[in-house]
Amino acid sequence: MGSTSDFGRRDLVKRSAALGLIAVPSLGALSACASGGDSDGDKVDKGTKSEKNPLAVNESAGLDVVIFDGGFGDAYAKDAEKEFEKRYPKTAGKIKHTATQKIQTTLQPRFNGGTPPDLIDNSGAEQMDFGTLVGKGQLTDLTPLLDAPSIDDPSKKVRDTLREGVVEMGRFDGKPVWVLYYAYTVYGIWYSRSLLAKHGWEYPETWDDMLKLCKEAKKKDIAGWTYPGKYPYYLPFSLYPFIGKIGGREVLDSIDNLEPNAWKHPAVKAAFEAYYELYRKGYILEGTPSQSHTEAQTDWTQGKALFIPNGSWVENEAKKTTPDDFQMAVGAPPSLDDGDKMPFGTIWASGGEPFIVPKNARNPQGGMELLRIMLGKKSSQNFIRQVSSLTSLNGGTEGVDLPSGLASAQELLTKAGPNVLNPRIQDWYVGLNKQQIGIGALGEMMAGRMTPAEAIKKIQKFADDTAKDDSVTKYKHS
Repeated sequence: MGSTSDFGRRDLVKRSAALGLIAVPSLGALSACASGGDSDGDKVDKGTKSEKNPLAVNESAGLDVVIFDGGFGDAYAKDAEKEFEKRYPKTAGKIKHTATQKIQTTLQPRFNGGTPPDLIDNSGAEQMDFGTLVGKGQLTDLTPLLDAPSIDDPSKKVRDTLREGVVEMGRFDGKPVWVLYYAYTVYGIWYSRSLLAKHGWEYPETWDDMLKLCKEAKKKDIAGWTYPGKYPYYLPFSLYPFIGKIGGREVLDSIDNLEPNAWKHPAVKAAFEAYYELYRKGYILEGTPSQSHTEAQTDWTQGKALFIPNGSWVENEAKKTTPDDFQMAVGAPPSLDDGDKMPFGTIWASGGEPFIVPKNARNPQGGMELLRIMLGKKSSQNFIRQVSSLTSLNGGTEGVDLPSGLASAQELLTKAGPNVLNPRIQDWYVGLNKQQIGIGALGEMMAGRMTPAEAIKKIQKFADDTAKDDSVTKYKHS
């Protein structure tokens, strides 16, 4: 996902996360991937637990790592693997590293065969469904990693060094933590400060001002918005927090919980109608419905459109086409009206780039140890410098010269304070969020092929069908 994530991440991104290039597989295909099984396979022997080796890593065993090659690339992971080899010299040359955008296609045969990797960056459009993986008992509980001492300060547990909410995001069914979200993604409406300044415009804090600005931009042959029309599940990166701002976080919670008529809430209706107005008034860049995420981002960085919904991975993913004076920034959802339940500045920010250790991994201790290294300050700062994104390590930016987009994201996060939303539907029901809601309804609505009322009705049916489907593991906010 995000580069994820994406969406989104990115991704939500995603995953949110860096996002790949093809549609997410069906829930059936994902279920086939996670077919269950309790065999330990040919696991390596544990090493000797010590102060230096708190997870009892086998210091000479190989490691098998699969990284999603999206907006963040995979260089950061390779660098962390080198740190692993420095810490355990006998593993040098024994780390198998695979980078792919096709996570599902690459790993389904390995899960089915009981030979999954030791560590997976499960992101992108072919992201494996977490709900299914957890429900089928396919993942290792990461609690030992979280309770291990941090690389930088052994007096602190890893869990105590992470940003608020990251540990909770990895829980799907109670106490165990199945997923570690490595990146920390700020979602929202991305724009160029220099482009707005050039025309004397300011970022709109109300939806009326958004429409007025888009009208002015249209007069200058600049579109108001673009988005990845081929992958319209990017739209929720700005739409979900808009819904939450209008109706309160409880509206998003009810959507996550698959509650009856959750999508028929007035806040959802108002948000959908507002976004539909962008289409109806011709404020969407021509050709957007047929564009990929990279094509839409390129049009945006070339100044053909003012705004694009995205996650903070976009700065790295679009850097090749971004002018030096672009001054990338991210904005919070505008206020719809005085009746909004949450203030302007409310945003969606959460862990992205989800990492998992399969239950049947040969070397789960090694997989968790690599994550422990990645969550150290050295690897985190390396990630920040390479890909212009925060990690889930709380802080870690000291001494790092942040690029404009990331500096903007951090500023937005600071100003939001407690008004940070974290919709979970993209994690709990990957196929529903990406395929049915994104492609099946939102994309159709924004392309003018469906009205807001029709889109809401269709999405509610998708959600109801998922709620009734006994083969889909259900999760709820506590």
